[in-house]
Amino acid sequence: MRVESPYEAIRDFLFSNVNKQFLIFLFFVLLSGIFWLTITLNETYERELKVPVEVVGIPKNVVLTSPSTDTIRTIIRDKGWMIVAYLYGERLPTITLNYRNYDRGNGSGVVSSSDLKRLLMQRLEISTNVISVKPERLEFFYNNGERKRVPVRWRGRVIPQQLYFISQVSYTPDSVDVYAAPEKLDSIRVVYTEPLNYAGFRDTLTVDSRLSHTNDMKVVPERVQVEFFTDVLTEETIDGVPVQCLNMPKGKVLRTFPARVKVHFVAGASQIRHLHPEDFIVVADYREIAQGSSDKCNLYLQSVPHGITRATLDSKQVDYLIEED
Repeated sequence: MRVESPYEAIRDFLFSNVNKQFLIFLFFVLLSGIFWLTITLNETYERELKVPVEVVGIPKNVVLTSPSTDTIRTIIRDKGWMIVAYLYGERLPTITLNYRNYDRGNGSGVVSSSDLKRLLMQRLEISTNVISVKPERLEFFYNNGERKRVPVRWRGRVIPQQLYFISQVSYTPDSVDVYAAPEKLDSIRVVYTEPLNYAGFRDTLTVDSRLSHTNDMKVVPERVQVEFFTDVLTEETIDGVPVQCLNMPKGKVLRTFPARVKVHFVAGASQIRHLHPEDFIVVADYREIAQGSSDKCNLYLQSVPHGITRATLDSKQVDYLIEED
């Protein structure tokens, strides 16, 4: 018995009576599809395109503070097949602007809508009509290399889990170079990140963020890495904080009973290990004592270490004695 080869089996299957009819049907479907596509692409359409624009011919002593490449939006009218070529082919042009032709000499350059339309039409096919161009004008900004080094700071809403707090924020890099007009550089003190929005974390959070700035200034680099370090909030009490006296006249000494007091506070668990009583400043004011008639003096918590919150004195009034030195 003769066994058919795979080729013969496929041939017999495709050219059986039933499959012949199916293949003929597919052929006419394909033919009608090509016919429909030809008619459709031969119609005239309007479509919005995004066209890149690039500033060229920039002198070596000039630094563009705005992006050297921008984008304009234009509505064109042409046959469907040409629009498809613009959208999916390599026919979409890049408009190049010669710096010297549009420099106004005051740190900026302006290209009008009519100039943009003219430059665009020079790079499109003859059959293509440009209906509109947006924006109405294109601006670029520059300076002669003036720059300023400023620190980076974050902004936004960054909230760790309950019972945690942000103990430290680190930036890489922590400063950036800002290029802008000299009068604007004078007013810039810090550059902020784009608004950050993170919540519910408890481990170190690392964020790669762009820097926020206006179009007439350039920031180098444009991205920074921000690290938020967290710690556990802990209620703690430190004993033995000495009481100091303010405005004490010469020849007199203020003695309080007790001479050292307790301070209650909330801080990170890692910070508590490094705290000492001398890090807190508790004071009594001699002028207040001299004007009063009470046998007790008021105590005030004048200063606490950075990162300490909700600090309160265990005793806000104590007995005192004024002695001659």
